[in-house]
Amino acid sequence: MSEKKEEALRPNEWMIRPCMIYKGEYDDCCSIRARFNQYFIFGETLDCKQWDIDYRNCYQWQKYKSEEAFDELIKSEKKRRMERLLPHYQNDVWQKREEPPENWNAPLPEWMQKEFDNSYLHIRNREAKENREVSALDTRCTIL
Repeated sequence: MSEKKEEALRPNEWMIRPCMIYKGEYDDCCSIRARFNQYFIFGETLDCKQWDIDYRNCYQWQKYKSEEAFDELIKSEKKRRMERLLPHYQNDVWQKREEPPENWNAPLPEWMQKEFDNSYLHIRNREAKENREVSALDTRCTIL
């Protein structure tokens, strides 16, 4: 029997997605449906090349532990993350809080609590606390 050793993650290695995610993103980006959507939203098609480069770098990192591929992949993920969060950082409309409001955990208003008492999640939670195996909710059929 061979035991699998857990290796310590390198700095920022958590940012790397499974390689097939990059491949899937590339395939999706290049699909006819995505191209039509890109043209409708942006007025032009997007460049999908970076997803393919990331897939190849991920493969090089996973298979051969290429340091250069690792560095390029982390650089690309950081850039993608910064582009995604840029509107948040540029926001000057809302003032950011330093701490939560004083009453953040106050009880719900009575009308909201009454609605919650009949909610699916509340009933399931109550059943879980009572260790019930079969629920009355399992026998109902809902056609949407």
